[in-house]
Amino acid sequence: TLGLLLSNTITAFAMTTNAAKSPRPIKNVVVAIAMEAEAMPFVEHLGLKEDKSFYASKTPFEAFRGEHNGCKITVVTNGKDSVYGTGVDNVGTVPAALATYLALEKLDGSADLLINAGTCGGFSAKGAEIGDVFLTTASANHDRRIQIPPFIPYGIGKVESTPVAKLADLLGAKTGLCTTANSLDAHDIDEFHMKENDASIKDMEAAAIAWSCKLHDVPHFGVKVVTDIVDGDKPTNEEFMENLASAATSLQTALPKVIDHICGKGHDEL
Repeated sequence: TLGLLLSNTITAFAMTTNAAKSPRPIKNVVVAIAMEAEAMPFVEHLGLKEDKSFYASKTPFEAFRGEHNGCKITVVTNGKDSVYGTGVDNVGTVPAALATYLALEKLDGSADLLINAGTCGGFSAKGAEIGDVFLTTASANHDRRIQIPPFIPYGIGKVESTPVAKLADLLGAKTGLCTTANSLDAHDIDEFHMKENDASIKDMEAAAIAWSCKLHDVPHFGVKVVTDIVDGDKPTNEEFMENLASAATSLQTALPKVIDHICGKGHDEL
């Protein structure tokens, strides 16, 4: 009967989903980093090598691969824009979502975990200070304002991060939701929605990366270093550029500790 068919289909789907999420030691990790300046200190520290065959040549994305502490590590970046100059990274949700999706597709189910690493703005109201390391508890959008009731939660697009309480204690890191938009600055309407999201930090990629991870059923979380204070009194662009180099150094210090902690562990041990 139709009811029996639906029941069997739902059961099969649940079994498939549970199998995909079944605990297994973390041995294959993807690290998604938007900007080259954020990624290269970590890539060089681990001695990863560029893999030009990882992405199709028509894409601008880059991949660096190797092994560390018993884990296969793949660092992916969004690459440089071919139109606006060699110094312009492909930042924002579109390249981040596509680079992440294609990377996980290339790995064909073998990725155990994705880490979204990079810089962010922080909210002083949530205790953020320049140089702080944050681990994400979730991500959401604050610029997808679709004021039609069924589309409102879709626009926000909140996705939970995999729990990493032990890692946060190890690093002395702060935790909170990362809110995402395609603009570096924020206007009054953005500030309203960021507050509605209960955001601790703000970036331009996290929610998009989380969406791609969700499509592939890959657990994920973010490691973010604060470069600027969103609710502060300095212009965001100036504060970001002033602190980018030091934040990249802090990220390079934190990420190897993250990899050392997670490799070989189950997701319930993070």
